Amino acid sequence: MIASPLQSKLGRLRRLFALVRKESFQAVRDPSSILIAFVLPLILLFLFGYGVSLDTARTRIGLVTEEITPLTQDLSASFRASRYFDVAIGRDRRPFEEDLVLGKVRGIVVIPADFTTRYTARNGPDIQVIVDGSDPNTANFVQNYAQGAVANWEHQRQADVAASRPAVTVEQRFWFNPELTNRNFLVPGSIAIVMTLVGTLLTSLVVAREWERGTMEAMMATPVTAVELLAGKILPYFLLGLTSMTLCVLLAVFLFGVPFRGSVAALYTLSAAFLIPALGQGLLISTATKNQFLASQLALISAFLPAFLLSGFLFEINSMPTIIQWITFIVPARYLIPSLQTVFLAGDIWPMFAQAIAVMLTIGGIMFTLAARSTRKRIG
Repeated sequence: MIASPLQSKLGRLRRLFALVRKESFQAVRDPSSILIAFVLPLILLFLFGYGVSLDTARTRIGLVTEEITPLTQDLSASFRASRYFDVAIGRDRRPFEEDLVLGKVRGIVVIPADFTTRYTARNGPDIQVIVDGSDPNTANFVQNYAQGAVANWEHQRQADVAASRPAVTVEQRFWFNPELTNRNFLVPGSIAIVMTLVGTLLTSLVVAREWERGTMEAMMATPVTAVELLAGKILPYFLLGLTSMTLCVLLAVFLFGVPFRGSVAALYTLSAAFLIPALGQGLLISTATKNQFLASQLALISAFLPAFLLSGFLFEINSMPTIIQWITFIVPARYLIPSLQTVFLAGDIWPMFAQAIAVMLTIGGIMFTLAARSTRKRIG
């Protein structure tokens, strides 16, 4: 008896539903899936929200005032009032030099003995800033903030001296993150890292698990096609990834206080588009290997590390070598992280989102095509 097209479609739907149901039960009963999908994201979110800080507020420095005059005391007060410095005052630089070597201070600012004389004579007084070059980032911060503190002090003195004369003033405005809080861009970025783990690591285990348990041979004896098998494997983890993302967003907004200025529709559209390449990469790894340990290691090396290091999450892409910048174009997290930060801090900018979504779907399509071909070869 030849089945009609309608019966054939219904049969495919029943098989797909059965596969989705089986994989859903298997995911729920597997403690590792719950750990990766819900416990690990919470740990990562707390680490990035509370443990990782790129802010340089309250950097410990030593301030050496080699002469005590009203002018140097005024400048010293300007350093002490800065929210960027935790200042220790001294008259001799030698104790601070030892503290700098031991890492107790991050820099030394020296107001020389002839500062007042040179300033009064308008002879360009110098202020020495000594920093520890073994930590270039902190050294640059100390140097720049010290220059800023001196510039603000000089500007204030000029304003007091020439209050009656019109002066040009600079008014700074920081869009989207006025407080310059690193948590506001670290936490949205960490959501992309979490989704990479949930999407790629979990799905990298699903087919390899079938091979290890010996159930893949039984599935090969059924009428299930490669596309149905992949769809049955992917749908539960797609929903699991969105659920994990939702939990992270709720924590970001209500626990960490990150502003959310975009729309829920944009958030879920971007997240769904990102899960396509993430899940596709996991399935490709899973179909190419028959060992869960090997699959998990490949997932961490090929997905988590690039998402963490090459996506612009912590390191500026433009400062990387040119060849590394080209490699970042195939990292899906490169497109999700700035989009999520925009959704949270700026709002919906759909031209930007559309471009990111198109690239992520293209990468995902390539991944799924390769995974389907690899599965078809193994089933066939």
